[in-house]
Amino acid sequence: MPIPVNHTKPVRTTAKLHAFNQLQQWIIDGTLQPDEKLNDIELAQALGVSRTPIRESLQLLESQGFVTMQPGRATQVTTVEKEDINNLLPPLSVLQALAAELASPNMNEEILSLLEEKNREFAEALQEKQFTTALRVDEEFHQLIVDTANNPYIHSMVEMLQAHVRRLFYYEKIILREYSVEQHGNLIRAFRENNTKELAEVMRANWIYTIEEF
Repeated sequence: MPIPVNHTKPVRTTAKLHAFNQLQQWIIDGTLQPDEKLNDIELAQALGVSRTPIRESLQLLESQGFVTMQPGRATQVTTVEKEDINNLLPPLSVLQALAAELASPNMNEEILSLLEEKNREFAEALQEKQFTTALRVDEEFHQLIVDTANNPYIHSMVEMLQAHVRRLFYYEKIILREYSVEQHGNLIRAFRENNTKELAEVMRANWIYTIEEF
């Protein structure tokens, strides 16, 4: 099981959180391949932590559907199923739409300016065909809205679903379209007009159209 040794080792974080974040990222980007068997001793050595935070992280990853753990047998990375997009995007679209509605009363000009800036970065990345960058900036755009909604339960559920979507995008090479730039602009306008009905409709459409594109 080849494990990178030149990864970033962040400070001011718990060993468990560091291990979880790094293992999840490796699973998402394919460093740890589907069906690959994971050895907690090797992982602990690679991440510079003890086996306890590795085991705790693997248990959390299992609860989120990234690995399977069989007592006395192997711990393996789960497979990537193309059809999962039909299970991931509908609930994510509903949660994002609710987040937009809840964010509306908390929205201010500073956040709106940040959203406009992110949408410009998103458009530039698409024009330059930097699709990995576009995916990251698109997530940052939507995360601003989720953060502004200020609901920890929505935040947690969106974070988990978004990680699975990101993994699927990596493996299936799903390319975001410039139509999303227009939809982002409509969201910003609806925020300015405090039009919660349009916010919810546009947000759901922004996620669901990807299924049709796929």
